[in-house]
Amino acid sequence: MDLTSTPQGTLSGAAWIASADVAVKEAFLRDLEQIPGALLALPYLFEFWAHAHQLPPEGDWRNWVVLGGRGAGKTRAGAEWVRSMVEGARPLDEGRYNRVALVGETIEQVREVMIFGDSGIMACSPPDRRPEWLAMRKMLRWPNGAVAVIASAHNPETLRGPQFDGAWVDELAKWKRAREAWDMLQFTLRLGDAPRVCVTTTPRNVDVLKVLLEAPSTVVTRAPTEANRAYLASSFLQEVRERFSGSRLARQELDGDLLDEVEGALWPMETLEQIRCSTVPEFDRVVVSVDPPAGSSKTSDACGIVVAGVVTEGPPQDWRAVVLEDASVQGVSPLVWARRAITAMERWGADALVAEVNQGGDMVETVLRQVDPMVPVIRVHASKSKGARAEPVAALYEQGRVSHFGVFDALEDEMSQMTRAGFQGSGSPDRVDALVWALTDLVISRAAEWRRPRVRTLLR
Repeated sequence: MDLTSTPQGTLSGAAWIASADVAVKEAFLRDLEQIPGALLALPYLFEFWAHAHQLPPEGDWRNWVVLGGRGAGKTRAGAEWVRSMVEGARPLDEGRYNRVALVGETIEQVREVMIFGDSGIMACSPPDRRPEWLAMRKMLRWPNGAVAVIASAHNPETLRGPQFDGAWVDELAKWKRAREAWDMLQFTLRLGDAPRVCVTTTPRNVDVLKVLLEAPSTVVTRAPTEANRAYLASSFLQEVRERFSGSRLARQELDGDLLDEVEGALWPMETLEQIRCSTVPEFDRVVVSVDPPAGSSKTSDACGIVVAGVVTEGPPQDWRAVVLEDASVQGVSPLVWARRAITAMERWGADALVAEVNQGGDMVETVLRQVDPMVPVIRVHASKSKGARAEPVAALYEQGRVSHFGVFDALEDEMSQMTRAGFQGSGSPDRVDALVWALTDLVISRAAEWRRPRVRTLLR
């Protein structure tokens, strides 16, 4: 995959002029006045105004994916790309493409966003090149004869039969029938010398998008919402960042990050977004859990270190746990991670340190006692698979009995890739292992020891 991101320090013509001194600005405007129609044309010269992520990369590519947060300028990029493909040097001159597909989830979304939206094709087009909307035929027709035909991903069969030499696809990642519609579109791109597709979408963890991004013929430009801050209300940015700061939703919808979440995840993203708490209660117990690595090189697995507390009032079904910190480290010596774990104990007033001893056995406890000879250690040994150990803990989350005090990106990324069949990500889920050991000790193991008093009755 040829991955292209917005180059740091790259300025559009507009940004350069805005940052220039008054003399340069005045000279620029005087020069434009000497060219007939230049000032009138300037608003429609997208290359002058565009951010780097809104311009198609150079090279021989078939699919250009504009991946960005909400309001990052994706729609404008798609609309301007269509213009650049169908328009010639003059209004009646032929462009590169003569027949383009406009594909959204529904006909209404294509019409209201891609065509007539604030950043749609009609708003971007100069008066002498503005296409005609043929409502009955569901198409646009430019003065030079080029057309753009609407197609709905909701009904992929509408793509059976037509043929195109280019396509603009909007919000592919949210289509309900994305795979079917995308596959049908490929059969239509059979006109011209080199059909191309521009895909503008906020990322979601769906197979069709992940396969597209991995294709060797795909290039990608990325940008967060803030990349387009000049055209967004400052109150909008402030509000959404304050409300969603640090959340996985913010990473997806504002930063434009593609978050890994596998099918059948024990902790779906929707679950992880609903478990935040801003305060912590007075705990009955707090533990620090350690999942030690087998080595200490930079490429070794991380040492999972997770802090959690529990309130055990009432019967076990009423117990509530809170994950307080992910203090995991990677590529450090045993003495370093031991110090980090014990420091976390001191910071949170933990009662004990839960340590998995599969890797190292007595060595793990020995290292911990080198840092603190009196540290209370609870040794645990894994006899089940990671998925089997994680499933009862995931059930606690499903029941609403576990919260996270803040956002733990690395830990939650691992959680979203854990299934009953095991971990589906790369490497080892060391953070999840530590989490599972902590909550197992605090809730599951203790609940098994708890017995409700019973009244004995005599058999008659």
